[in-house]
Amino acid sequence: MRLIHCADLHLDSKMESNLDKDQAMLRRSELTETFEGMVEYAAKEDVGAILISGDLFDKTHIRKEVKKRVVAQINLHPEIEFYYLKGNHDKCDFMEEGIDEIPDNFHMFSDQAWTSYDYKGIVISGMEINADNVKSMPDRLVLDSNKLNIVMLHGQQSDYDGKDGAEIVNTRALAGKFIDYLALGHVHKYIYEKLDDRGVYCYPGCLEGRGFDETGDKGFVLLEINDGKISSEFIPFAKRRLHEISVDVKASMDINAVIAKARELASDVDPQDLVKFVLLGERELDDELDIIKLVHYFENKFFFVKCYDRTKTIIDYDSFLYDKSLKGEFVRMVQGENLDEDTKSKIIELGIKAIMGEDIL
Repeated sequence: MRLIHCADLHLDSKMESNLDKDQAMLRRSELTETFEGMVEYAAKEDVGAILISGDLFDKTHIRKEVKKRVVAQINLHPEIEFYYLKGNHDKCDFMEEGIDEIPDNFHMFSDQAWTSYDYKGIVISGMEINADNVKSMPDRLVLDSNKLNIVMLHGQQSDYDGKDGAEIVNTRALAGKFIDYLALGHVHKYIYEKLDDRGVYCYPGCLEGRGFDETGDKGFVLLEINDGKISSEFIPFAKRRLHEISVDVKASMDINAVIAKARELASDVDPQDLVKFVLLGERELDDELDIIKLVHYFENKFFFVKCYDRTKTIIDYDSFLYDKSLKGEFVRMVQGENLDEDTKSKIIELGIKAIMGEDIL
């Protein structure tokens, strides 16, 4: 028997923090396409149920087109059971849009009490966490030790209760509750850890990365159930990956050398992916790197590219020791301040640019 565990799809996200309007609209559509592709994968691979552990959608107001596409997948695959537990971003009741009744293969949970479903002898239980139930939730969970138990929750894993009603999944409090697989959502990277001597907890991560804090492989978890045991495998499934590539810069390197090194480091990146280059290392005070040239070089080689200059400026204080210019006076003044070297170098770099009338934004 096979099941899919996914979470944090954030369908209909605007995707405009990095991308231009056309790119954002394309990525916005691709989020839904990846969901549809996952359901098709489930149908082809004889997956009997899909567990969605929260944040299927991204905000309160979701386009009708997106809602209808999700409902269409549920209706097109009556052989697949869908178990949907709302997360903190799920504010819309999408089943009210263009549908007379909830499909028989679509199942939801409540924040009032634990809800359990029997799927071919497996007990699937869940509760939507909020400030009122978060602390009492573990004590209210009662499972049969003789059953195979999957529990769905959406929140931040911790060994302790949170403060002020934070949406915390206290795994220490859930240990010993006869959970075989704790299907979590909320954290956007794949995590698989031991819960207790019997069970494990797992975050599948998000289905598609949306920003550069979500780099690497994204996808879902495929569960295999045989002889009363659950095994799992992470399945990379995103249409595009996001990469953060660090480029170590030396003072002797000009922008062409930096581009050559960046090109080498990105040689195995798919052209359909999104890339952020981060320049590290050192450079001379008067040697400003042409970041725009680097971005222009790569912008047609990947779906999206950006670059951050995080290099440190080398300040040769001795060269300003007898400099009677305004620059010399400024450098000597900053040198005498009780500041760390990184802060001094940044102040000096910005100050000299201002003295020279250059743009410091």
